[in-house]
Amino acid sequence: MMTAAYRIEGATGAWEVVIGLEVHAQVTSNAKLFSGAATAFGAEPNTQVSLVDAAMPGMLPVPNRECIRQAVRTGMAIGAPINKWSRFDRKNYFYADLPQGYQISQLYHPLVGEGRIEISLDDKDPEAETKTIGIERIHVEQDAGKLMHDQHPTRSYVDLNRSGVALMEIVSRPDMRSPTEAGAYLRKLRAILRYVGSCDGNMEQGSMRADVNVSVRRPGEGLGTRTETKNVNSVRFVMAAIEGEARRQVDVLEAGGTIVQETRLYDPDRNETRSMRSKEDAHDYRYFPDPDLLPLELDDAFLSECEASLPELPDAKRHRYETVLGISAYNAGVITADVETARWFELVLDQGAKPVPAANWLTSELFGALNRLGRDIVDSPVSQTQAAELLSLVADGTLSGSLSKQVFEIMLETGEDPGAIVEARGLRQTSDTGAIEAEIAKVMDANADKVADYRCGKDKLFGFFVGQTMKAMGGKANPAVVNDLLKKALG
Repeated sequence: MMTAAYRIEGATGAWEVVIGLEVHAQVTSNAKLFSGAATAFGAEPNTQVSLVDAAMPGMLPVPNRECIRQAVRTGMAIGAPINKWSRFDRKNYFYADLPQGYQISQLYHPLVGEGRIEISLDDKDPEAETKTIGIERIHVEQDAGKLMHDQHPTRSYVDLNRSGVALMEIVSRPDMRSPTEAGAYLRKLRAILRYVGSCDGNMEQGSMRADVNVSVRRPGEGLGTRTETKNVNSVRFVMAAIEGEARRQVDVLEAGGTIVQETRLYDPDRNETRSMRSKEDAHDYRYFPDPDLLPLELDDAFLSECEASLPELPDAKRHRYETVLGISAYNAGVITADVETARWFELVLDQGAKPVPAANWLTSELFGALNRLGRDIVDSPVSQTQAAELLSLVADGTLSGSLSKQVFEIMLETGEDPGAIVEARGLRQTSDTGAIEAEIAKVMDANADKVADYRCGKDKLFGFFVGQTMKAMGGKANPAVVNDLLKKALG
């Protein structure tokens, strides 16, 4: 299925949007990039700050091997070459939350080279068009601190807990052409990072955020002047920021104005971007090699260890689910989109559940219940063992589909095991042909006119007789047995 091109209609014609994203992903590590200070989220301000992070005189940075390892593994997961030789540079600028007066980053010789991510333009359609988004590079850098403006009426305070935290800056090429593509790219990138374990992807906590580069042009023309909207912290806000900023640029250009290369902020309350400062070029930051850090030189043994530690990634897992386990393309896509869901599902399979019914139940019954309860799958009130037991009771004929729904609702409320629920409440499905035939006879006697109509050719009435029989049996009759006996009784 081809997706219609995204265009913004102006008074003088259509405009195309060009989008690139710079994603800052906090590296999963117990310590910072160049110090041993902790990185846990939510600590009291300035309680996780070493002398290196505070830029005390004479304190020298020492690279954290785990941070480098995680960045290398991320690069391998997107099919990018790893540069055995890379270097740290100083990015010089003054800001109150940057105690050194510079940020240690990588401009000229990044750790990871060009990679790619394939996205689906419609996650709900297994036949939807796909697109490859290029990754220009991944470089490792340290985060700045945080200014706190709401602690005092006339002063701002600085929290340096984040100062020195390791970030991977994942820079895409300007390959995206719509807010939908940008959203799909972010979701796919987040999934890869979480599978690899190199970033937890918690955008609401700031461990993954995006700088959004947007420009507009007439279709077929060269690139326009771009703006950069900083630190957008949700997929929804990224998509909204792109749409609003693109519309603003079109309005400016059609009014005869020009786009200023600048840094902007997104205001979610007003759903608009606003100017922050002029956008600097690389030479404005006076980059130069950091004299306190030797270049990184990686050997083959280190790279081999990194590669061997990679898990099965989302695309490979989805393909295996479809081709080996026989799961539908849609269910496979839904389950593999999030690493926690895939882990939960595979633990259910480890308990003996069959893949196809387990996938169907997970994406319908369990997801529906979790949405209703406002919970994530890691907080599911039903365990993988209980889920497998419930599916087993359906598979061996103990429960019908309708009875399994009743049992599941009781499980959600009480936490009881499904087998115990079945025994305590007498919810076992019956295949007793004598009892079912007796109820069928009663239903037919009470609806003689409909029996006559059915025998005269109104075949759709068959469903009515099934429903009435199941109702008379309290939903406990085996539907397959009911169907067979009704066909014989109705003639």
